[in-house]
Amino acid sequence: MRFGDLRHPENVSMDSLNTRYVLRWDWPHETAANQTVTFTAQYIREFRSRKANYEKYWTSVCVNVLEHRCDFTGAELHYNGLFLLRVRANTSQQSSGWVQIRFCPDEHAALGPPSSLKLSSVKEDLEIIITDPLSSTNQSMKTLLDKRLSYLIQYWRRSEGPQKAKVLETKNNLVMLTELDRQTWYCVRVQSHDVFHNKSSVFSDTHCTRTEGQMPYWQIFLYVLISLLLCLLLVLLYFCFNKMLSLLKNTFCPAVHLPDHIQELWLSESETPQLLAPESPESVCEPLVMVSAELDAVAVDEHSNAGEQDSSTHSRHSSGDSGVYSTEEDSSHRSTTHADLQMSSRKHGVELRDGTLRELCA
Repeated sequence: MRFGDLRHPENVSMDSLNTRYVLRWDWPHETAANQTVTFTAQYIREFRSRKANYEKYWTSVCVNVLEHRCDFTGAELHYNGLFLLRVRANTSQQSSGWVQIRFCPDEHAALGPPSSLKLSSVKEDLEIIITDPLSSTNQSMKTLLDKRLSYLIQYWRRSEGPQKAKVLETKNNLVMLTELDRQTWYCVRVQSHDVFHNKSSVFSDTHCTRTEGQMPYWQIFLYVLISLLLCLLLVLLYFCFNKMLSLLKNTFCPAVHLPDHIQELWLSESETPQLLAPESPESVCEPLVMVSAELDAVAVDEHSNAGEQDSSTHSRHSSGDSGVYSTEEDSSHRSTTHADLQMSSRKHGVELRDGTLRELCA
């Protein structure tokens, strides 16, 4: 196998958290279609690399793997030790040169946040229970850091946000936060800190709870005042809503209805009633003929004169009769004539009325 002809990996680095170590690299080069590139990763303690035959002390962790990573967590790299790590690319016919880095877990490995955090309210104070970050074997990192592990605690009122947080540093796992406001929500988060190498972890999850204790009188008065203002505002809104609703109802649905003859104007032509519908196109309206009362009087006079002439003629032909008979006959004839005139007048009036009605109906 030839060495040095194949390109070596690039960007070799160690991704580490507490005691979890993963070596990563890139290999963006191209190879022949029939060639498969694999990788081999090894480590050695730094003090052994100073010996003459140090090659035999190299320990392989990953051999001919296809991934661009190698997990060194199970390699038992001591947290306070110093190691050399190296990786190379391989094919069936050639290998690249080694790429080597120096790694000290205590100095280079990132520190994790507390594994758990419990927050509870004890009267007017807050109790915080912090669990140490753990190694890959569930061992407390405080034992590996030789009691150099401390915690930075941030706490703040939930209404203000973490920008105004107060900071408390401690090495204890049980902390009491005092001098807090009663009946107030507080939030807490914690990060681990290594004082010697001045490295800190990310923050833990944020936990919030409310302190106990009796509420201050000024706060009670403020809540009561706000409640009264809200009730007053709701009442005003209710009356305004009713007033607006009544105004809209009177505008679009008034209680006073229009007269019927005005409402008929809003009906469509098909719904408009017709008083007189002509029976045929030939029906026409003719003028009304009024008959004066003087015509009735003239007719009565003419009838009376005709009666008197008949009476005189009859008296001359029957002059031989007695005077009593003549008188009674004349009186009876006048009565009959007067009755005939009244009947004639009534009949004439009825005929006039009938004629008027016929003309109106025509």
